[in-house]
Amino acid sequence: MANITIYSSDYCPYCSRAKQLLSMKDAAFNEIKVDGNNKLRQEMMAKSGQRTVPQIWIGDTHVGGCDDLFALERASKLDALLAK
Repeated sequence: MANITIYSSDYCPYCSRAKQLLSMKDAAFNEIKVDGNNKLRQEMMAKSGQRTVPQIWIGDTHVGGCDDLFALERASKLDALLAK
């Protein structure tokens, strides 16, 4: 299974939905919470070019946010990406 990293926030419903989908897929992920940590948020922004959470990487692939993750699932592409 691919290494998954998700930058998230405790109060973000999109983060919760993304983590729920990954959990339903039995995909373990490394969660980096950016709440109140400007250094981690800056790190996320530098890596992704985005300021919003969640920001998700599966292996070396930057998936994007929650909508992007669900789009992969709807297109039947998420399982293949997780299996890498």
